[in-house]
Amino acid sequence: MKTQSCPLCNALSEHFHQDRLREYFRCRTCSLVFVDRENLPTPETEKRHYDLHENHPEDLGYRKFLSRLFTPLNERLSPSSRGLDFGSGPGPTLSLMFAEVGHSMEIYDPFYSPDQSVLNQSYAFITASEVVEHFHQPQRELKLLWSLLKPQGWLGIMTKRVRDLDSFRNWHYKQDPTHVCFYAIETFQWMANAWKAELVVSGNDVVLLRKL
Repeated sequence: MKTQSCPLCNALSEHFHQDRLREYFRCRTCSLVFVDRENLPTPETEKRHYDLHENHPEDLGYRKFLSRLFTPLNERLSPSSRGLDFGSGPGPTLSLMFAEVGHSMEIYDPFYSPDQSVLNQSYAFITASEVVEHFHQPQRELKLLWSLLKPQGWLGIMTKRVRDLDSFRNWHYKQDPTHVCFYAIETFQWMANAWKAELVVSGNDVVLLRKL
């Protein structure tokens, strides 16, 4: 049976599912589900897909969607905190929502806001809304975000969570060709233990990790 090392924790991972387009593996240790490395999209494929997104700050429905991350995180922040929205996309909105309540924001996106100088600074909070499922190297990318947080800082992640094989088979979320990593609640628990972080689970698709 084919195996691969987990891109998050390096542990042995076994075949989990095969669909018409891709093979998926699940880590024995951290429960991350990820696509076969041979199935990772190219940057050109990713960019073409992201260009189809039509998310705008004026879209009240989109703001309501983002509030699932914005509200529980904002409740835990000191006034006028400094934050980074990582993976802000073609229509940055979450950063504006935090700025509107008095926080100071930077944005970064490898395709749309690629100024890497913001990755050499430190922050009281970092948001990654519908971002971590796109990571080809989640260990490296999540470690980078964690390293940018100040002590007591918060990392807010919004991504739909994988549950079991039965639900995964017909899960719409895996149909997106740019979604290559799928996190279970056990994955975030593993991260919290590995990083010695406080974990707060908010709803079905939001977690907050505090750097202790």
